[in-house]
Amino acid sequence: MLKVGLTGGIASGKSAVGEMFIALGARLVQADRIAHELMRPGQPVYNEVVRHFGGGILNPDLSVNRVRLAEAAFGSAQSAPSRIPSRIEELNRIVHPAVLRSQEEWMAEMGRQDPHAVAIVEAALILEAGAAKQFDRLIVVTCSDEQRVARFAARQKLALDAARKEVARRMAAQLPEAEKIKAADHVVDNSGVLDQTQEQVRQVWEKLRAEATAKR
Repeated sequence: MLKVGLTGGIASGKSAVGEMFIALGARLVQADRIAHELMRPGQPVYNEVVRHFGGGILNPDLSVNRVRLAEAAFGSAQSAPSRIPSRIEELNRIVHPAVLRSQEEWMAEMGRQDPHAVAIVEAALILEAGAAKQFDRLIVVTCSDEQRVARFAARQKLALDAARKEVARRMAAQLPEAEKIKAADHVVDNSGVLDQTQEQVRQVWEKLRAEATAKR
């Protein structure tokens, strides 16, 4: 089995690229969904997150309000930049170890089901979490700054100026894209039209599939 990490900056189109790989035959799990499951009421990660960030991040049904948690972690728009890293690191220290364990368990199960599978984990913070060593190959998805802002604005229903500020604040808590590209085995430039992205994904898939098939 070939273990593959799929990462990239905010709103780069990781999920869209992930869907393309699934269509070609890859197995894929999203770290964000793993984290969502781990933060269900009653889970140890949930208890720790609430203890550290307070009841203000909860909905009336006691589930985690992810928008409020993001604001608590990244700070409000008026927060001083110096506050951002400490809160992000605090959240990551709680969530990342459990997510990494779950990823390993999922990949092991995929390997049992198909020894020649291509198992992809889509996660925004693979490099930041020190998780690159979990994978045989790393794919980084990139796009232009303006596309990133436009996509984030559409997704969050924000004006472009507000989206630009929010993207900048969140990107400041991640490794620069140039550093991610240096660490990548494959780069998918998602700046062009959909057909161009799909062709890049197809070419990468052929290489991944060949490696997975050749593995013993």
